[in-house]
Amino acid sequence: MKKTRVIVVDDSALVRSLLAEIINRQSDMECIGTANDPLIAREMIREMNPDVITLDVEMPKMDGIEFLGRLMRLRPMPVVMISTLTEQGAEVTLRALELGAVDFVAKPRIGVAGGLSELAHEIVDKIRVAAVAHVRRTPAAPAAGARPAGPSEKRHLPTSFGRISTEKLIAIGASTGGTEAVKEVLTKLPADSPGIVITQHMPPGFTKSFAARLDSLCQIAVKEAQDGERILPGHAYIAPGGKQFHINRSGANYVAVVDDSEPVNRHKPSVEVLFNSVAQFAGRNAYGIMLTGMGADGAQAMREMKDKGSYNYVQDEASCIVFGMPREAIAHGAADEVLPLQQIAPALIARLNSATDRLHSRI
Repeated sequence: MKKTRVIVVDDSALVRSLLAEIINRQSDMECIGTANDPLIAREMIREMNPDVITLDVEMPKMDGIEFLGRLMRLRPMPVVMISTLTEQGAEVTLRALELGAVDFVAKPRIGVAGGLSELAHEIVDKIRVAAVAHVRRTPAAPAAGARPAGPSEKRHLPTSFGRISTEKLIAIGASTGGTEAVKEVLTKLPADSPGIVITQHMPPGFTKSFAARLDSLCQIAVKEAQDGERILPGHAYIAPGGKQFHINRSGANYVAVVDDSEPVNRHKPSVEVLFNSVAQFAGRNAYGIMLTGMGADGAQAMREMKDKGSYNYVQDEASCIVFGMPREAIAHGAADEVLPLQQIAPALIARLNSATDRLHSRI
């Protein structure tokens, strides 16, 4: 069996040693080298051609984000970021995912040795996923002084849906690669879109920054979901990391439920939990979207949504970072349409604007 060859890049000798030990304990991977700064790492990558690298953010000579940006432009390869679990660390990690990192592991600020040992299973799982991920070259940054696109040069997006029933609901599930995929969908939706509920697999401490980042980019308002709040049109609600998120009904309204119940499919938040509740309480008024991610979380519940009358979109293999969750949704017969990522929002918009949906909005 061919082993996944990994290079560890971190300025801490302790972290390099621990990560190398964790990797070398696995029968299907090996640490072929470690580097304490990106300049050394660059030469090692050229000479050793690894399958995956793990990359720290804060390092001497060149920080991990700058190095990642150069790497993904010039020699794209799977990268797992090792990020500090802080609010600032969350912002930097989201930037790393935007630049093309496959995933990240949040290391503790104190008790690093024990913390990394506890995270060993997560670390090797993410390295395995990264090894099979579809990595793409990051476009070069605009030249200095380049004029940004003006309003007339932006995508031709609807400014309004007009009259759509407040009972309409959009539910999105995603995991590995999902932060950028969710952004691609949400930034194409107009400000009066139906309420949107989202489960993206992320740890505690990162979803608030993720929501704030999306809120700054979208016409809709985006926030981290809070228990008991009403799901409003023109708003998107993201499952808080480390909590379960689902919906309920209160009269004519959908209401967010955020609780500390057990993991489902090893995930907390779990797409399965959210989609099951959407099937139960929204039924034919729901639209499901399954985006890139590893595993099968949400596939069975998305089929339940379809059986209750929802219309479901699934991201196609070519545009996924990891095709696991979409593949499973298709295998369960949950998909009405399988589309490239860039076509999902336009297809949804067209359906919401269709004569059928306008008829439903008047009933």
